[in-house]
Amino acid sequence: MQRPVKLILFAGIALVLFYFVNETFFSDENYIKPLLKEREDKDLSFRSRANTPFTEEGRRSFKNLIYYEPNLDYRIHAKIEELPKQDTLLMTLTNGSYEPYLRYALANFEIEGQPQRLTLYKKLSEDKEELFVPFTDKTNGFETYGGGRYMDVPFKDDAKSIVLDFNRAYSPFCAYNPEYVCPVPPKDNRLTIAIPAGEKTYEVKE
Repeated sequence: MQRPVKLILFAGIALVLFYFVNETFFSDENYIKPLLKEREDKDLSFRSRANTPFTEEGRRSFKNLIYYEPNLDYRIHAKIEELPKQDTLLMTLTNGSYEPYLRYALANFEIEGQPQRLTLYKKLSEDKEELFVPFTDKTNGFETYGGGRYMDVPFKDDAKSIVLDFNRAYSPFCAYNPEYVCPVPPKDNRLTIAIPAGEKTYEVKE
């Protein structure tokens, strides 16, 4: 009588494992496929004269941007911490001028057990349900653009949490062409760890 019970128990465990692996695979696939499509679309856009940030010579030699492999460990749910007062920061630009941004909120999260914090900004000249997150990390100047990277993060005003998807971190246009003027990530967004996710350094070939 014990053998059928053991067989049923084994079959039950196997079924649970199958559904777990199956669900994990398809959830990963459902995330990664659109991400890779976004990257392909960006490459196509950069090859066109109308949308490219490159000089004409740079555009002709451009094939594709370089990225880290997608990693769900760097798609992070962060807790929103409201600021006592949403003040305006004159963010420094690469040409030495300034552009006003609203210091909207703080995002608190952990990476590899280490607590991290980023300030979320909102561009005053735009009315999108989106926050701007310029940041630096320990990959800058080695594997990623030395001046830092950006994220554009969808957000609703009543949300208590936010998804920071570092797989979608991108380099500013001034990484490809010094004629562009770009925001410099503020001091409060200088992470002390490496974020090996998102866009890597692209060496422009003239």
